[in-house]
Amino acid sequence: MQYTYKIMFHKEEEGGFTAIVPSLPGCITYGEDIDDALNMAKEAIELYIEELQERGEEIPDDKDTLEYSLNLVTA
Repeated sequence: MQYTYKIMFHKEEEGGFTAIVPSLPGCITYGEDIDDALNMAKEAIELYIEELQERGEEIPDDKDTLEYSLNLVTA
């Protein structure tokens, strides 16, 4: 089975990046740089899916999710 996930990266003030997978509640991890955060997110997603499978629960993904970023400038 193939799943699609959007990963949000937040640059931390102290360095590194937090990675959040919005469609998997609580699936949050951290990496020293973007590549590390991406690898950690992939591992976290795999473990999350494995746990859902063991419980016999539905596995959500983002295949039908559209994404849009809006930049808003205010006075």
